[in-house]
Amino acid sequence: MGISELETALREAQARQSRAIAALAPKHQGGEMEEYSAARTALLQAERNLAAAKGEPFAVPIEFPLSWDVGAPLPYLMQSDDRTFLAFFLSDVDPKWDGTYVKVRKPNSDLAEKLALVEFERCVCTKMGTPNDEVLHGHPLYGRGLEGYEAMSVENSTWLRDLEKINAVHEYYDAESWRALKHYILPFHDSTFECVASGFRVETFQVPLPALLAEVCKRLLT
Repeated sequence: MGISELETALREAQARQSRAIAALAPKHQGGEMEEYSAARTALLQAERNLAAAKGEPFAVPIEFPLSWDVGAPLPYLMQSDDRTFLAFFLSDVDPKWDGTYVKVRKPNSDLAEKLALVEFERCVCTKMGTPNDEVLHGHPLYGRGLEGYEAMSVENSTWLRDLEKINAVHEYYDAESWRALKHYILPFHDSTFECVASGFRVETFQVPLPALLAEVCKRLLT
C-alpha cells in the first residue's frame, strides 16, 4: 500500500475507535468491549504501518513473560557501567477483592511481594522519568504504535541512531555490533523506562522489595 492508502486506513481506524468509545457510554447490549479492543488493536497497527512506510520511529509489542502492576509498579532502576537491572511489582489481583478498598504498597515493607527483576544485556544507555500515564500522549511515539502498560521495542529509533553516531567516532567502531542493539520502552504508571540494549532476561521473586534490591546490589558488586 502507498502512503495515501495507509493514511486513509489510519483515518478509518481512528473513526472506528471513536465509534467504539461512543458505544461504551450507553447501557451495553453486548460485544461493546470486544469491539473497542479490536478497534484499538486495528488503530495501533494502522499507526505502525504508516510510520514504517514513512521510515519514522514506531513502537511494537515484544514478547514479555509477565505483566506489571498497573496502579503501583514502583520501578527501581539500578545500574553500573556494565550491568543494568529494573525491578518492579507484578500484577497481583486478590481473588477475594470486593472493590471496597485500595491496597497501598509500602516499598520498605517486610512482607513478601510478587516482584520482577529484568536485566538488560549489553545495555549502552538508559533513561527513566517523564512521561507518566497521564501525559503519555505527549510522548513522540504516541500515535505511532505506543501503548501504555506494555513492554515494547522501537523500530527506526532516532535515539539509537543518535547514540551510534556518537560512538562512530571511535577508532574501533564496529557498525555490525550496533545492529544487535534494540530500543526498549516500558511505560509504567508514574514513569516511563527506556533503554538501548541487545536483549533482556526476566526473573520473578516472592520476597520483600528491600531483599530484592539488596540482591541486586550484590550482583552489581560481583
